[in-house]
Amino acid sequence: MFELLPDKNCDLCPRLKSFIDDNREKFPDKYNAPVPSFGDRDAELLIVGLAPGLKGANFTGRPFTGDYAGDLLYATLLKSGFAKGEYKARKDDGLELINARITNAVKCVPPENKPNGAEINTCIQFLKREFETMPNLKIILSLGLVSHNAVLKTLGHKQSAFKFAHGAVHDMGGGLKLVDSYHCSRYNTNTGRLTTKMFEDAFQTISLRL
Repeated sequence: MFELLPDKNCDLCPRLKSFIDDNREKFPDKYNAPVPSFGDRDAELLIVGLAPGLKGANFTGRPFTGDYAGDLLYATLLKSGFAKGEYKARKDDGLELINARITNAVKCVPPENKPNGAEINTCIQFLKREFETMPNLKIILSLGLVSHNAVLKTLGHKQSAFKFAHGAVHDMGGGLKLVDSYHCSRYNTNTGRLTTKMFEDAFQTISLRL
């Protein structure tokens, strides 16, 4: 049986292991390990990002916590009713998710925020286990194309059958839907590819289907 999370010293991806080791030396007081998912496994919504950010989740140990992408994500979750409390960009800020869970397609921080194909494929075993341990899962929200493709591969679907598009809703079978959104990165918001309204609309689409 696959584990839900790699070992703290996972060496399945040598490049990622080396990068984490380097950062443990540079930032010894930070998390610097495969980042666990956040939220209840009984949730109906699973949000799948790309990978931990170097000074975000890799530092804090919680997905999307401590970087710009998290500022937008958690603000939207709070506004949409999928979270309660106050987001303070810390793992111990007391924020709670409501009927939602957050994970990443790749569990370890990659150099330049760019995992390679082999690393994505290696981590699919953990994403598969994530799906298997969520008995009430109804909707997967993919943040970005890499996440979208990883989800399709994990579920055994061809990428060519389901084209990524912001706001698109795909039927995965068995009552499971895949919703796409552009990643809530600073680059995407600064360039106008993703606006706050567009991101909120994606969550409105989800709310209407739960």
